[in-house]
Amino acid sequence: MIKDRVQKSLDKVRPMLQQDGGDVELVEVDEDSGIVKVTLTGACKGCPMSQITLKSGIERYLKSEIPEVTSVVEA
Repeated sequence: MIKDRVQKSLDKVRPMLQQDGGDVELVEVDEDSGIVKVTLTGACKGCPMSQITLKSGIERYLKSEIPEVTSVVEA
């Protein structure tokens, strides 16, 4: 199941976010479209760099780990 693989991959990037006082929570995985919805929390919520973190960090990593992932968006 893709959702389990996404959760495990998010668990790998979580420590980097937590170092800066933030975190990421998995909201939903649409297995048909490959879209992953997450919520950035803590210091990441509302941070001006959050979209860069989301797209250049989290999305890029998930796509490299799980080819079925097509996009990561904030819920």
